[in-house]
Amino acid sequence: MKIAEKTVAHFHYTLKNESGEELESSNGHEPLAYLHGANNTLPGLEKALEGKEKGDKFSATLQPEEAYGEYQQGLEQRVPVKHLHGLPSKNATWKKGMTAVVQTEQGQRQVTVVKAGKFMVTVDINPPLAGKVLTFDIEIVDVRAATEEEVTHGHVHSADSSCGHDH
Repeated sequence: MKIAEKTVAHFHYTLKNESGEELESSNGHEPLAYLHGANNTLPGLEKALEGKEKGDKFSATLQPEEAYGEYQQGLEQRVPVKHLHGLPSKNATWKKGMTAVVQTEQGQRQVTVVKAGKFMVTVDINPPLAGKVLTFDIEIVDVRAATEEEVTHGHVHSADSSCGHDH
């Protein structure tokens, strides 16, 4: 079965920056699963996955506009320290360059610390990978038809989880 609209693709990936440095990888973890055609991944990645099938291995290099968008100047905000999540340990403190997670009206968002104070932190709300050319090394593990419920809800349901919708 080929990856197309209303299919669920399971794949392993390794994400690298322009200089070939590995940024993240699913190797050693469960493969990523996503519903194709529901805007659940980067536009360029979805295009690269289209038509692929189980066993395919390939690389896709995405320009910023196909990935996390161009970097935009002036997207800095001051946020109370208590709203930042993701410190590596209880005794750690926020420092310039660290990535944090904040809860917004649109859901969770990754931000980058620009300046850290005791009570307030200045963060850049551009996605940390905005403006970057990214390469994904992909291995398709499985492709299956999406269930009617997954198509209706617009995302994958795993066997052991519920998405919180009333059934």
